[in-house]
Amino acid sequence: MCAHVPRCGHYGGEVEDMAEKVLMKGNEALAESAMRAGCRFFFGYPITPQTELAAYMAKRMPYVGGTYLQAESEIAAINMVYGAAAAGARVMTSSSSPGVSLKSEGISYMAGADLPGLIINVQRGGPGLGGIQPSQSDYWQATRAMGHGDFHCIVFAPSTVQEMCDLAYGAFDIADKYRNPVMILADGMLGQMMEPVELPKMIDPKTLPEKDWATTGHGDKREHNVINSLYLTADHLEKLNQARFEKYARVEAEEQRSESYLCDDADIIVVAFGASSRVARSAVNTAREQGIKVGLFRPITLWPFPKVALEETCSHAKAYLSVEMNMGQMIDDVKLVVAGRAPVEFYGRTGGVIPTPNEVLTKIKEMQASLIGKAGE
Repeated sequence: MCAHVPRCGHYGGEVEDMAEKVLMKGNEALAESAMRAGCRFFFGYPITPQTELAAYMAKRMPYVGGTYLQAESEIAAINMVYGAAAAGARVMTSSSSPGVSLKSEGISYMAGADLPGLIINVQRGGPGLGGIQPSQSDYWQATRAMGHGDFHCIVFAPSTVQEMCDLAYGAFDIADKYRNPVMILADGMLGQMMEPVELPKMIDPKTLPEKDWATTGHGDKREHNVINSLYLTADHLEKLNQARFEKYARVEAEEQRSESYLCDDADIIVVAFGASSRVARSAVNTAREQGIKVGLFRPITLWPFPKVALEETCSHAKAYLSVEMNMGQMIDDVKLVVAGRAPVEFYGRTGGVIPTPNEVLTKIKEMQASLIGKAGE
């Protein structure tokens, strides 16, 4: 847990700024980092495998002057997030796959009202109630259909507990910058994993820039602020949606993030995000030791998908392999970028099964053999 945090006890107590590393679960790192970023409101509902995040918030929030509330349902929780965001607060909620589906209507309302906020999805297997094991089968939901209507969530995919911490800390700035909901798409493997984490400094929410659009009372100094997602005039709603898509274009231009590992001379590029990228990296390292020119491309933003950086590999890559913990979802985005210039293949496990490095290595070897065979024809 966080027993090594000064004066933290088991969860509570005053937390000092520090540079030392502490051992934390991924779920706990998300929670602690959010509070350090100035989040003082959490509304959620327990569901495996993210329950530790909510439990951590419940015990820690009182010590930083924040509010934790376990809502009566996921639907209630996301609407509480809407209300706190409308009042200008840094606010978050967390859940796992079925719970996020229940929140989708409220997330669409937030997008329709141009409200910032952080939504955590620690994925589990599906569809339906599925199972509690790790999965990445919510990629389509997060990047394509997070709710009804024309909108996007900005979606981050961490691959380590440290990155969970860092992305949660920066997500509030991104959400505020674009007045847009942000999602961190993790999974049960990362949420339950314990790794050393260097925690960021604690931000005092009072020092954050004022949100002149928030419903904080006008004091007869300005016009009333109104937060709303209902627009009955078609022309008005069309103009708002067009303006939002101009914003999304700015997000795509400014916020694409990725990591390239051994890609400069790679014949085969393995594309993987989150927990799958950890497995893929091990396979890539072993393949390199065996003389196979293979690299790893890891999207950190799933929306916007890092098209520009992946496009740069198309000048030399001869094949691509999308490795995912689902039946093949991100592969669609890879194919859109590659645009037929090289074959794009898939390897994945689903239902909560995690692929192994040896399985991915076997697939890489099959692709390498195929490339050699084509070259000899």
